[in-house]
Amino acid sequence: MSETVRVPLGARAYDIHIGPGLLPRAGALVTPLLHRPRVAVITDEKVAQRHLRTLRNALENRGIAVSALTLPPGEATKSWAQLERTVEWLLAERIERRDIVVALGGGVIGDLVGFAAAILRRGIRFVQVPTSLLAQVDSSVGGKTGINSPQGKNLVGAFHQPSLVLADTEVLDTLPERDFLAGYGEVVKYGLLGDVEFFQWLEENGSSVAAGDAAARVHAVKRSVEMKAEIVVRDETEQGDRALLNLGHTFCHALEAATGYSDRLLHGEGVAIGCALAFDLSARMGLCSQEEPGRVRAHLRNMKMKAELADIPGELPDADGLLARMAQDKKVVDGRLRFILARGIGHAVVAEDVDAGAVRALLEDALRGRG
Repeated sequence: MSETVRVPLGARAYDIHIGPGLLPRAGALVTPLLHRPRVAVITDEKVAQRHLRTLRNALENRGIAVSALTLPPGEATKSWAQLERTVEWLLAERIERRDIVVALGGGVIGDLVGFAAAILRRGIRFVQVPTSLLAQVDSSVGGKTGINSPQGKNLVGAFHQPSLVLADTEVLDTLPERDFLAGYGEVVKYGLLGDVEFFQWLEENGSSVAAGDAAARVHAVKRSVEMKAEIVVRDETEQGDRALLNLGHTFCHALEAATGYSDRLLHGEGVAIGCALAFDLSARMGLCSQEEPGRVRAHLRNMKMKAELADIPGELPDADGLLARMAQDKKVVDGRLRFILARGIGHAVVAEDVDAGAVRALLEDALRGRG
């Protein structure tokens, strides 16, 4: 049932392996990359409890020495302090430029470790072993790495492609339902931005994906990865088409900042709400029909996901407060708001210089819906 997607980036091309049972085979898959039989693994405390022993055994059974660093779980780990800790640990472990660092975990670990690999000795190779659905379908692919700043999310980072990605879909069975559904927010995004047939497949099969159907999970991850890889190859450093992958993210990042990057709102939940808001804005601007936002929300509701600002617990800033947070987004160009909007499901477009008044009115209405 295992599938492979190739990311053809010339000398930096790499394979993404997708399927059940890949973690116990990691030693065989990583060995061809090694110049000497040792790797450094970086993970977080929760993932380490579930999966580090399996990975360590898989590597050591192939004669590969393993050293491991375990970091705290959660978005707060994508910080200057943990980046410094990671880099200094790698230096203390005498990791050389030709060595391999393994990122075992979700998007936080993948982003942090990838950035550490990008800057250590001006660039060392790393392998992504994503353990969350969100990381498997999105953050482990494409080479975006980085940390958060008090000014906003992912504002410090680098483009640094992995040498290999091992997406073991069996590890998704260990995810709490909320974490799995948050990752599903990114899966839905791919259908919404560029493949209406995939979105239709999700409408019919999303419940099977959530229920643990192995074949459905492999297909959902593979199609998401294929779409991301196609866009990354066309536009690796986000000068054009790659921006489409940010559908829903301008709203999402503002909401994450407003909730303090806390458990009040997981990233994938913010993406789902952001996609719904992006379709609302698109409909208001006459880009898509009035029915499309309802169809998007209906699927999110059917999947028992967050779909509205009203679904976020606790207080939120007013519309101007959210707009101010959007002004710090990486997608701001010359001080102008740039959104990814849609001409319909499966047809996302980059919209330059969106009128702030229209966004404010949308946010005011959405906040009013919180009661």
